[in-house]
Amino acid sequence: MAPYESDRTAGAEGLPDEADDVRAGRRKAARYVVPVAVVGVAAATIGLVPALADSGDPSLPKITAEQLIEKIAKSDVQQLSGTVKVSTDLGLPSLGGLESGMLSGATEGSGGSSADPQSKLMELASGTHTVRVAADGPDKAKVSVLENAAEYSIIHNGNDVWAYDSKSNEVYHSTAPAAEKGEEKAPKDVPTTPKELADEALKSVDDTTSVTVDGTAQVAGRDAYKLLIKPKQSGSTVGAITVAVDAKTGVPLKFTLVPTSGGAAVVDAGFTQVAFAKPAASTFDFAPPKGAKVTEDKDGKDTKESKAPESAPSHGDLGKGLDGLKTIGKGWSTIAEFDTGGQGMPSGSSSEGGDVSGFLNSLGDHVKGKFGSGTVFSTRLVNALITDDGKVYAGAVTKDALVKAANAAH
Repeated sequence: MAPYESDRTAGAEGLPDEADDVRAGRRKAARYVVPVAVVGVAAATIGLVPALADSGDPSLPKITAEQLIEKIAKSDVQQLSGTVKVSTDLGLPSLGGLESGMLSGATEGSGGSSADPQSKLMELASGTHTVRVAADGPDKAKVSVLENAAEYSIIHNGNDVWAYDSKSNEVYHSTAPAAEKGEEKAPKDVPTTPKELADEALKSVDDTTSVTVDGTAQVAGRDAYKLLIKPKQSGSTVGAITVAVDAKTGVPLKFTLVPTSGGAAVVDAGFTQVAFAKPAASTFDFAPPKGAKVTEDKDGKDTKESKAPESAPSHGDLGKGLDGLKTIGKGWSTIAEFDTGGQGMPSGSSSEGGDVSGFLNSLGDHVKGKFGSGTVFSTRLVNALITDDGKVYAGAVTKDALVKAANAAH
């Protein structure tokens, strides 16, 4: 008997009648595996070494896509520990020292501490990383990013959230607000586990999406089903998403996103080791090391010692100043459109916009249409068109889809 059914689709017919309960269960389940009280920024892309899947696919009972989605939603795992490999291939151009300078600037603008999660975890957006995770219910979690000779950790223990950068010997401390029973105590910012990534992907399941079960696999020594999520629409840069789901617990063990352009995965996240047992209580203990610089954050506002310059925008202010932010299309082909309120990227010589403008122009493709002229900046997943009159069109869509949307808007 085949271990799966590949002809069931969450598409125009939608999810089962219990869809609302499933979604509610999914939100409930999302609280337990490494609550992102422990993490801090978006985008968020994660990956895994190629050798995660063991040789030989396990034989498992038949299951439909709807049943597997429900299994994820009903997963109530509260305790685990393990290691995740993180690697991301967005296809960004190599900017040399500029990249580290931008990250450094982001750190300074977010409170002056290299341990601030909102800037530190941006480093997960590129390269390959090893991440250790541990969780014991919604109030205790730890994420550690291991570097060559250093470690960066975020520890959520009760009402306290600590972040420690051993390289700079800096500590960042904030207090998670008390929450009602069953609710998270800190906001989710960046998914750092397959579970969190899968939850985000499943939010996109609608009539623009095909969802099937695509066989079985072994991940970190555990039997798993493979859930395959694919856009039905053309124009998206997302080719397919595969989620390996633990057959026993319903916990996603591996998440892989491949682009329509082919090649290596843009995001490929999963466990190399995992155990569903209660971690030692000492795992979540933390005290600032002797001589460490400690930056305190009170209700989202840094103390005087670490207060950012008034001219530096906070993360909550990033959307301010955008004129008429709106979306075009739906599902996987959704495009965000907004007006910067100023002049866009001059698409002529570098003398029109100075050396910086000329440099940025060299990274993009110049396009023309009813909107006039503009520049498309591309990664393997997200593309953005900036027109010369200051309009911006961006999304996980192709360059042609952006040009078409800009033409239709004029």
